Amino acid sequence: MKNMEKVLIKGNYAIAQAAVNAGCQCYFGYPITPQTEIGEYLSGKMQELGRGYVCAESELAAINMVMGAVSTGVKAMTSSSSCAVALMQEALSYAASDELPVVLVNVMRTGPGLGYIYPAQGDYNQAVTGGGNGDYKVIVLAPSCVQECIDLTYRAFYLAQKYRNPVIILADGLLGQMMEPAIFGEYPYPEVDTSSWALSGAKGREARAIYSCAREEKKQIQHIINLDQKFKTISKNETTYEEYNTEDADIIITAFGSMARNIKAAMNVLRQKGIKVGYIRPITLSPFPSDRIYELASSHKDFIVVEMNMGQMFKDVKYSVNGKAKCDLINRPCGEWLSVEEIVASVEKIMEKNYAASV
Repeated sequence: MKNMEKVLIKGNYAIAQAAVNAGCQCYFGYPITPQTEIGEYLSGKMQELGRGYVCAESELAAINMVMGAVSTGVKAMTSSSSCAVALMQEALSYAASDELPVVLVNVMRTGPGLGYIYPAQGDYNQAVTGGGNGDYKVIVLAPSCVQECIDLTYRAFYLAQKYRNPVIILADGLLGQMMEPAIFGEYPYPEVDTSSWALSGAKGREARAIYSCAREEKKQIQHIINLDQKFKTISKNETTYEEYNTEDADIIITAFGSMARNIKAAMNVLRQKGIKVGYIRPITLSPFPSDRIYELASSHKDFIVVEMNMGQMFKDVKYSVNGKAKCDLINRPCGEWLSVEEIVASVEKIMEKNYAASV
């Protein structure tokens, strides 16, 4: 396909082709619905290009293979879904500590446990908080459309190498399976020089080692402090969000991922009814746009969070609002996406409740 040609493509295939365009040299994965098409697509494309592809024996094996590959300085990734990503949490902790540029795609299904393939957004906590041990953080990018599946895959590889930090692309079953027109374009980021740390052979230089174990307490303390400082730099430089109609809004609706598509439409319906509604969508879930949300809340704008879980991002929005405004939740744990009509009706009901409580 031509780089600037608009093509109709499924979200999973868009992520896979974008990884190829970004220069991914190795893919290691294990099939699980609803992301299996990523591995399926790459099983042919990577071999066609003479790159590495392994259908691993398990999710644990897959992510540890990725760690081995990226330690040599090349770009590598894995993809999985929800309960299988849970198996990768220990490796993510190691990758963060070892400062390895791992890229992991999670196309969410419902949980907890094995769950099922219904669309859901229940892995927010798993992604932004993590299930591995110790003080570590990963970058989390949440696309809302197929075009962003491409754009954020490009960005994931760049940020992973720029900051030597794991990056998660947090999509969902709906987005992975839907088809939309999108443009690939060229990989827009400069290549990152990995020669100062990569384990690429010690000929002509001193040997290197990458490991997590610091036997001296002071060195371990300093290492953890350095990781924290690095993420503060990431937060300062890389936090991104999408925002509309917040200047005159009395209420701001927020959502992440594909759920944000319906809140845009709901915002337009509510404005036609004379209700001043704005919209903010975190694109980086980690780092989270807490400062911007606090600014908006300080301008006496109430928040309503819409998500397909039991309120996982809600707690971060409420923390960011920090008591400056009301914060309400519209949610469903999984299955059929909250419709525009449901969101509009729920917003109107919340407004009636809050008005009654204030008089």
